[in-house]
Amino acid sequence: MALKKEKDELDKKDVEIIKLLSMNARMSYNEIARALNMSDVAVMKRIRRLEQIGVIKRYTIAIDLAKLGFNAISITGINVRPERLFHVLSILKQKPYIRFLALTSGDHPIMAVIIARDNEELARIHDEISRLPGIEKVYPALLLEVVKEGCNNFL
Repeated sequence: MALKKEKDELDKKDVEIIKLLSMNARMSYNEIARALNMSDVAVMKRIRRLEQIGVIKRYTIAIDLAKLGFNAISITGINVRPERLFHVLSILKQKPYIRFLALTSGDHPIMAVIIARDNEELARIHDEISRLPGIEKVYPALLLEVVKEGCNNFL
């Protein structure tokens, strides 16, 4: 008699489904089923379970920001006084120009990826952030070229 797998436990088929969806989130149940020699109903049930247990958090697209007019990007470290940390985070997470925001244990307590139309706009954004109450210093690193993006083969 086969043992029933735990609700949150992933098996080889689950991992293969995740690999396929990470390469193409629009892949149909039928296409996945054919690739893995499964029924489309089995694939649908597995994907639904992966969503319910939080393994699959969302489906998204990759966007070429330059084609939308965003030609300046920075990866920015932000130093902030400890007593203002969560207040600053709450302000920054509302800003549309911040694509990624993280609390870290590294050189800077806050790391952000910031997008702008050009370097002048990016400089204005960095200046705006530097004037927030509690900000000690802003450390922008301008993105010159993306060498690798995404991580579809990590499993």
